[in-house]
Amino acid sequence: MFWFLLITMVVVVAAVTLAVVGGGDSEVLPEVAPEQLVDPLPAARPVDRADVEALRLPVAARGYRMADVDDVLVRLGAELAERDARIAELEEALAGAAPAGDAGGEGGEK
Repeated sequence: MFWFLLITMVVVVAAVTLAVVGGGDSEVLPEVAPEQLVDPLPAARPVDRADVEALRLPVAARGYRMADVDDVLVRLGAELAERDARIAELEEALAGAAPAGDAGGEGGEK
């Protein structure tokens, strides 16, 4: 029984060694190309809620790829700042136009 186990162990070790070392020219596991972010955010129009909800960032070995996340956050931050500035500009224009419209309306009623 001892010789049978010894021969079996030698055969298994030899098979594993041949599989690892002499596996041929091809790799056991081919190198996978890293996932790249295909920017689904539209370049021709402002980003809306549906675009952000549809966004899927590629996963790296330890979480998300920081460069891709940074790029998306920079773009979203810039668009939000642009929208905030436009809203402030429109509110200012509306506030400036409201007193002039009220004064004309009040004078016509008297």
